[in-house]
Amino acid sequence: MIDGVATDSSSTPSSNEKPRRPRRTRMTGAERRQQLLEIGRTLFAAKGFEGTSVEEIAAKAGVSKPVVYEHFGGKEGLYAVVVDREMRRLLDMVTSSLTAGHPRELCEQAAFALLDYIEEYTDGFRILVRDSPIPQSTGSFASLISDIATQVEDILGREFKSRGFDPKLAPLYAQALVGMVALTGQWWLDVRRPKKSEVAAHLVNLAWHGLDGLEAKPRLIGHRKA
Repeated sequence: MIDGVATDSSSTPSSNEKPRRPRRTRMTGAERRQQLLEIGRTLFAAKGFEGTSVEEIAAKAGVSKPVVYEHFGGKEGLYAVVVDREMRRLLDMVTSSLTAGHPRELCEQAAFALLDYIEEYTDGFRILVRDSPIPQSTGSFASLISDIATQVEDILGREFKSRGFDPKLAPLYAQALVGMVALTGQWWLDVRRPKKSEVAAHLVNLAWHGLDGLEAKPRLIGHRKA
């Protein structure tokens, strides 16, 4: 008893006892994997593959290097999974956007889908447009553009057939149109001007009116013919 106040000696730590550390909640394997993917995605977007190290990824996650190797086999494995997830996300956004019936509105929807992805998943787009440092990566931006162009081929093929053009040329025009939007998207990623709706409108303006005035048998006017 001190100054008439009773004390509980059992609740008072002795001078030899160390203060207890708060217990950390242990992540499940799935939670840890997701955490490493998010950290890797951020670092790869900011520093690129070569500028990112396993040590930095592990330090950001508060784990040791072997944990990263356990989940992904190394930096290359983590990078490949990040790229694959972003490619699937973008392709799904473009594919699911193609719902309208009129070809011009389909062009608008495809342009908006890519610009929406750039705006909402900027880190993912920065990773996709970099040259892949892994020879056997799960994919590349070029292969992704090809996949999206395949979705557009059917639309152009039907439009070509109805207008008397050769539908076999639809893949060529699909690559050209999708490539135009993708490269413009890379430029817009940094400048962000004009606003998204204006960018989409100008892209469709060029694409649609270019198709509208398409020649059935285009000719070269310069001196070179081959």
